[in-house]
Amino acid sequence: MTSTAIAGAAVQLVGGIVLAPLLPGLIQYWKARLQGRPGPSPLQPYRELRRLWRKSTVDVAGATAVYRLAPSLAAASLLGAIGLVPVVADSPDLGVGHDVIALIGLLAIARFALAAAAWDTGSGFSLMGASRDLTISVFTEVALLLAVTVAAIVTRTTSLTGMISGTAGGHVWSSPALPLGTAAFALVVIAETGRQPFDNPDTHLELTMIHEGPLLEYAGRDLAYLHWVSAARHWLLLVLAAVLFLPHPHGTWAQLALLPAELVAMCAALAVAETLMVKMRLLLAPRLLGIAAVVALLGIVARQAGIS
Repeated sequence: MTSTAIAGAAVQLVGGIVLAPLLPGLIQYWKARLQGRPGPSPLQPYRELRRLWRKSTVDVAGATAVYRLAPSLAAASLLGAIGLVPVVADSPDLGVGHDVIALIGLLAIARFALAAAAWDTGSGFSLMGASRDLTISVFTEVALLLAVTVAAIVTRTTSLTGMISGTAGGHVWSSPALPLGTAAFALVVIAETGRQPFDNPDTHLELTMIHEGPLLEYAGRDLAYLHWVSAARHWLLLVLAAVLFLPHPHGTWAQLALLPAELVAMCAALAVAETLMVKMRLLLAPRLLGIAAVVALLGIVARQAGIS
């Protein structure tokens, strides 16, 4: 294994497991600053994880093993996804491959586990949040699949390492296909990470929350797992955006050096977007994701038609 491969694997694992909570922390910190508030420290997610880890879990009366296993299954799915998503083109195989379709499946498993746990508890607010999350996720996964299909068609592979290599440099941006895929993927990132206008991560009102709804019946270490799962989703989506849908160089060391700057820039962009936008009505969210799917389809058509 080369030194660049070792460095890429280290960044991939350490970043996804350890540094992932820093991304939502940065977003919340900058969002508060833009709104004229002191806001929490960027390290606040780590403090929350430490506090929750020290607390005991709870058991819901009448719940089965589905409720108990859901946090572990969701965390295991995201851990597998972290091992699957490389940060450089020559990243080694960590035992789960690099296929982008498998990544979509792992994200779906984590979502299904939380939805099943909500049904298992029978809590009205948890079921409400889970049903809303599933409603949006149907359209999000379609838009996500079409957006990565654009990159797959451009690079002629579904392997993420091959896609990173194929989208490096400036020649791929001469066609409108990849820019259209980038526009679609940007909306997917906002929806998957539970940001405005799709959801408001700052709210704790049961009647309006979406992604936090299925978490209401959990406490202690189970809730710590689920908070880490949310942070890991930020890492995965933003890394994918950086290595596939943003310009990046061919060299491995140059890619590693550029990645932190791109992640920080995207966190700042999400903070600005949340400051400028308000949460939209639930029934309007699928329309916006439908627009993302149409934009990605236009990218596929442009590539197939050879438009440059």
